[in-house]
Formats: sequence, C-alpha cells, structure tokens
Amino acid sequence: MNISKMREYTFMLIYELEIQKEFNDEVISLFIENNEIEDKDAKKYIRKMVTGIKEHEDEIVKIIKDKLKPEWKIERITKINLALLKLSIYEILYKDVPYKVAINEVIELAKQYGDDTSPMFINGVLANVVKENL
Repeated sequence: MNISKMREYTFMLIYELEIQKEFNDEVISLFIENNEIEDKDAKKYIRKMVTGIKEHEDEIVKIIKDKLKPEWKIERITKINLALLKLSIYEILYKDVPYKVAINEVIELAKQYGDDTSPMFINGVLANVVKENL
C-alpha cells in the first residue's frame, strides 16, 4: 500500500474519531479490521499517526484556532475539514513531512471528501501555519 493510501485511511479514522469522540486501541483495531487493511506497514503507520495526532491534539487544535479569522469558531469547521487539518498539521510539525507534500496530499483528500470550499479553506489555514511555524 502506498503512503497516499495510508494517509487516506488515517484521515478516515481521524474523521471517525471526530464523530465518535472515543479513542482507544480497540477503535483503531476495529477500523483496520473493517477496512480489511492487511499490510503490516499500513497498520503500523495508521496506528502511529492516529496516536501521535491524539497525543498532540490540544496543541494542534490551538494552532487551528489561532489561524482562523476572528469571527470564526472552531465549531464551525466541518468534521471532515478538521480531520484533514489535524492530519496535515501533525505531519508538518511533528513528522517532518515536507510541507508542500503534506498540503498537496490533504488538498487532494479535501477535493475528494470535502465540499467545494474545503480545498481553499484548508489551504488558507495551512499556509498560515507554515508561515508562522517554519
């Protein structure tokens, strides 16, 4: 399985966690089983990414809040966009993924899973993250 597909599964699980509000190893295992992910590297990648995002979630959410326009509240962001932002910010700040790769990959996912405004919104937030953090 290629890294883009692993990233897509990671996004899907982060989105699911946004909806369920429950995080534990069983949730990850069920997700992997239900999606019939057999690749050992993919399983390891997804677990590591989701666990890392959850460990740094407070910091990541604060970064997102700081990059929103004053009249925007984080609650206004769709769960899909929030999951994509968390994934990309984690990759950029904590995994040393080149920001252009992280942004491009998440924008492609936004085109596939988000609404018409998702790519532009996510790109704007991530551009501000990169400007201030790199």
